[in-house]
Amino acid sequence: MADFVEIRPRELRPALLELDGISRTTIDAHYRLYQGYVAKRNEILGRLTEVDFAAANQVYSDLRALKVDLTFAVGGIKNHELYFEHLGGEGGDPTGGIAALVERDFGSADAWRADLKATGMAARGWAWTAYDWDEGRVFNYVGDAQNTFPVWNATPLVALDVYEHAYFLDYQTDRSAYIDAFLRNLDWSVVNNWIRTYRIPLE
Repeated sequence: MADFVEIRPRELRPALLELDGISRTTIDAHYRLYQGYVAKRNEILGRLTEVDFAAANQVYSDLRALKVDLTFAVGGIKNHELYFEHLGGEGGDPTGGIAALVERDFGSADAWRADLKATGMAARGWAWTAYDWDEGRVFNYVGDAQNTFPVWNATPLVALDVYEHAYFLDYQTDRSAYIDAFLRNLDWSVVNNWIRTYRIPLE
């Protein structure tokens, strides 16, 4: 297998340590989890350079185990980088391009928010607002683990982590209150920059 480049965890923005309703203790613990995903990604890719391709088997083989677990580690990295990047704002109703998409595809910010919150309550790990390039609309998707239910050709715009590690220190089992806090801290300028970068059409 070809050589790979080790990656390092992205630094947290200082604003994430001063969120409304999500404590610094929670963010610090959450960030350490993300660092662990980065370390495991590097470790697994290193081990794949020495794996025996001839022994590959769908029931069990080192190649299968490493490749499956790599998707979990890489998913954990990408999911959390989205999550951390768009926190630290003032929340409220969406503004700019994301506001236009939400209004068009959900009818109102309140309808989008209610749908996302319900999706988060129904999910085991993640809830996503993503733009589906085939259908030409934004939709709220469930994600039960770091590597389950990826929707091909859809670009995530809001990444809501609903694993217990995201809120248990602050809210114990009150996931609903945590989701409200998450929404209060979204940075719409980051989301709108993604929309511009990906050239997501607003009409």
